[in-house]
Amino acid sequence: MYYGNIKECDIADGPGVRVTLFVSGCRNHCRGCFNSETWDFSYGQPYTEETEEKLLALLRPDYVQGFTLLGGEPFEPENQKVCAKLLGRIRELYPKKDIWCYSGYLIDRDLIPGGRVHTEVTEKMLSCIDVLVDGRFVEEEKDLTLTFRGSRNQRVLKLENGKAVEELYR
Repeated sequence: MYYGNIKECDIADGPGVRVTLFVSGCRNHCRGCFNSETWDFSYGQPYTEETEEKLLALLRPDYVQGFTLLGGEPFEPENQKVCAKLLGRIRELYPKKDIWCYSGYLIDRDLIPGGRVHTEVTEKMLSCIDVLVDGRFVEEEKDLTLTFRGSRNQRVLKLENGKAVEELYR
C-alpha cells in the first residue's frame, strides 16, 4: 500500500486534534474530489513498518483525540489488510482515542458480505472504527456548511461493533 500524506495535527477530519493518514488508491473517481492525486494506487510513498510506528508515536500525546483514515479509499480491497492491521493496533494501544474513517463506499451496500469491496478483513476494519463517513462526494450536492463531510448525500455514522447505530450531524 502507498499513502499520500500524514497530517500530524489535523482539526478538519473529525473532532479535536487528530492524526490523519491519506491512503493511495481509489476507484470512485468522484468529480470535484479534493484529493484526486490519491486515486493512483502508487501515489506518494510506500507504507512501511516505520510508517506505522510513526503514526502510533504521533497518537501518543493526550491532546490527540483520535485517528482519521481517508484517502484515496481505505476500503479498496488492496488497502484493507494494511488498514485493518493499523486500526487494530491503534485500538489496542489507544482504546480511549476515537477512530474515524472516510469512504466513498456505502456500509449497507458495498461493505457487507457479497458487497462490491467486501474482503475477509472488512469486518475487522469496521469493528475498529467509531465513526464512518460513507458515500461518494457528489459535486452537485456540495455544501460547505456541512459538518465533517463535503456533500449532502454523505452520512456520518456512529458505529458499534462494526454496525451503524446512529447518524450524526444530520
